[in-house]
Amino acid sequence: MAATLAQKLIARAAGRDSVTPGEIVTCSVDLAMFHDSSGPRRLQPMLEELRAPLWDKRKVVLVIDHYVPEADDEARRIVRIARDWAQQQALPYVYDSLGICHVVVPQHGHLRPGMFCVGGDSHSPTGGAFGAYMFGIGATEMLGVVTTGEIWLKVPQTIFMRWMGRLVDGVSAKDMMLAMIGRFGMNGGNYQAVEFCGEAVSALGMAERMTLANMSAELGAQVGLVAPDATTKAWLEAIGVDTEELGLARWHSDEDAPGVRHAFDASALAPQVALPHSPANVRPVDDLEPTPVQVAYIGACTGAKLDDLRAAARVLAGYRVARGVQLLVAPASVRDRELAEREGILRLLQDAGATLLPSACGACAGYGSAIPEGSTVISSTARNFRGRMGSATAQVYLGSPYTVAASALRGRVSDAREFLR
Repeated sequence: MAATLAQKLIARAAGRDSVTPGEIVTCSVDLAMFHDSSGPRRLQPMLEELRAPLWDKRKVVLVIDHYVPEADDEARRIVRIARDWAQQQALPYVYDSLGICHVVVPQHGHLRPGMFCVGGDSHSPTGGAFGAYMFGIGATEMLGVVTTGEIWLKVPQTIFMRWMGRLVDGVSAKDMMLAMIGRFGMNGGNYQAVEFCGEAVSALGMAERMTLANMSAELGAQVGLVAPDATTKAWLEAIGVDTEELGLARWHSDEDAPGVRHAFDASALAPQVALPHSPANVRPVDDLEPTPVQVAYIGACTGAKLDDLRAAARVLAGYRVARGVQLLVAPASVRDRELAEREGILRLLQDAGATLLPSACGACAGYGSAIPEGSTVISSTARNFRGRMGSATAQVYLGSPYTVAASALRGRVSDAREFLR
């Protein structure tokens, strides 16, 4: 029987030949990821009360990324709990202050096609970019996973988002996602599986596919998937993963697999901007009234990976940010920061007037980096809910790294294509 990629991944984890949407199955977990905010400070007291050990420490990854660098006593307390617990448990995989979990985990080779994973963060579907079934869960569900290695799941339907044609220069995966969220709303995924496919998706690099999968959370999906291909294989091999026995060809949806299908023309897509205070409040950038900005933020797991920094540098090279605009850049990981420095990208950004921030969640999650009260912000982050970036009075607009960079130069929300022609 024809099956979707989501069904094949779940069937493998459930030890079944096949599964059907609507079925409830119990799945074995290949990887459980959590961070300093979602993990030890919540899990430790519950584990102690149960007197329960971790089921398999080799399948647990802790990333300390939300409250670093520690800005106050509360942050220091939370980070200390995470570090002390990791040491007590002798966890083999702890990434402390190396960047954002959704970027650090794949960069260290923990995600492979065919895996079934959970994460203590709503943007955990990022793993779907690698052909892994990965979704976010809460602390009580994570407690069950780290003590048993299993979790139950209702098999979802698949919604196919097929993008035909090719994106034009200056338009990115972030624009694709904002367009879909604007069209279908934040519940458009209905907690089902969303699979991104088509010529335009196949042409994307892994960083851009990670943005699609990541922001399936904003679409209301449980997971966002991209079938692995030669691009996936090359990326994994570049970070040292042996791909010979992964069986990449197996992990795809059958041509006649059941599901809901939507089609889009990538070549007709213009840069998109989400207005305050929702990722679904979307318009093409050229449809906006002149909107002055005081802060331009290039950061987060959806906007500061190496390819994102390269995109911003293409726009900013040879220019200076507008007077009165603060351009903040927080590379998504230390690895991406080092590569960007080696390529000369950081120098281009700094020459344009950017201030470099630590590789951490930072202002995206409202920690550490202060966004001035009452300011208007153009940001490459995934969310712009009121108070999300720490200031309840800030007006936050979302755009791609291209759009953020162009807006920093113009001093207002702007289309990057005029700088790339």
